Amino acid sequence: MTGTQQEVHYNRARLSLREAVHRYTARLRMAERAMASPNTVAWKAAMQRHVETLTNTLTKLEQRVIRIAAFGLVSRGKSAVLNALLNRPVLQTGPLHGVTQFPHTVRWTAVDSDKVQVELIDTPGLDEIDGEARADLARQIAQQADLILFIVAGDITRTEYKALQELRTAHKPLILVFNKIDLYPDYDRQVILRQLQKWATLDQAAAPVTLRDIVLVSADPAPIPVRIELPDGTVRYEHETPSPQITALRQAILDLLNREGRSLLALNALRQAREVERTIAHQTLDHWEQEADQVIWRFARTKALVVALNPIAGLDIVGGLFSDLAMIRALAKLYGLPITRHQAGALLKTILGSAGGLLLSELGSGLLLGMGKSAAAVGTALDSAAGIAAYAGTAIAQASLAGWGAYRVGQATKRYLEQGCTWGPQGADTVLHELLHQLNPDTTLNRLRQDILATIAPEAPASSFPSGALRESSSNPA
Repeated sequence: MTGTQQEVHYNRARLSLREAVHRYTARLRMAERAMASPNTVAWKAAMQRHVETLTNTLTKLEQRVIRIAAFGLVSRGKSAVLNALLNRPVLQTGPLHGVTQFPHTVRWTAVDSDKVQVELIDTPGLDEIDGEARADLARQIAQQADLILFIVAGDITRTEYKALQELRTAHKPLILVFNKIDLYPDYDRQVILRQLQKWATLDQAAAPVTLRDIVLVSADPAPIPVRIELPDGTVRYEHETPSPQITALRQAILDLLNREGRSLLALNALRQAREVERTIAHQTLDHWEQEADQVIWRFARTKALVVALNPIAGLDIVGGLFSDLAMIRALAKLYGLPITRHQAGALLKTILGSAGGLLLSELGSGLLLGMGKSAAAVGTALDSAAGIAAYAGTAIAQASLAGWGAYRVGQATKRYLEQGCTWGPQGADTVLHELLHQLNPDTTLNRLRQDILATIAPEAPASSFPSGALRESSSNPA
């Protein structure tokens, strides 16, 4: 991937996150000026935490910090591998199990700081912490990381395989590091290498692992005896420690960062922002649910009344559409995501187009009923009793249809707002889809593309509004 493409990806992600931070910060300020209640205070506190998370994600992106996390079981040499990459003994190592008790982050200065900065994260052994606590720790660090190193020291065990599969659910680029190769003859190394590739590709649902993703290293070689012959003819043996064999891993990391580092930063920042925005939207919906339903029913009644009382065919439909636009803007304002009249119109147009013809049939039926109502109004002047009865019957039918349509539009709008406007032009979902479909075929990220897309949404809408929203919100209004 060219540097220009990476920079485009990076700038698109940065703009998306800046807009998100600005939007939710403004919403929080509006909430601070509102009347406080125990429920609102809890919501504002949660909102503050989410805004801080978004701000931290944006800061990491703007500082171009890539995090590389090393995972593995105890005694596999995670700390030794990172020390070898750093070319200095920063992280504690030792013969005892469990030297690393908590995650430890170190800046790696060997990378070109003009493009990206790199932080290496050392983690406790995955078999040191039992059960869900271990899974939670691994999951949290993996979500924060941009690249994962999984360290083994020979043929993979069942515990390692399970841990590896759990880490791969994060859908991050992963390098399988075969450490301590100095302990194996060449033939045994090749056998283990083939076995590692076999184990790593057993999960058919995950992105395939190639030999390029498996790197052989010896981070802390064992001392070897060296024969020394003295001038007087005597011979003695001393033990010398060879230099670490880490060049292959260092080069694999640097190649990946140079080839797609900024795109990797952009994608991971967008994924993290998307999850935060979804959480904000769900909590906001829960907080304002009752008020939102009251807004929807109020506009549904207003639309039904406007349509029923207007005797001119076509004008009643236009009046109903204006009522829908006003409802969309009222709901957006309630949720703290105000939109312009133009944006409300575009959203309504998308709602109508994504309804599978249901709301469009409402417009058609409403127009026919409106024409019948107009004819009935004319008939009223000729035959008072019959005309009034015909007008009333047609008006009630058209009003019911209009009210039902308003309810559907309201529910679809709630669904849009529930997604935190992430499908907007600069929304995280929209930009994320764009970037994923622009990846070059030969990149590591491209092999993860389908896995990432599957975690984003069941469908990728062609417009800025999810096409399944109306189908999902079509519950009985009663």
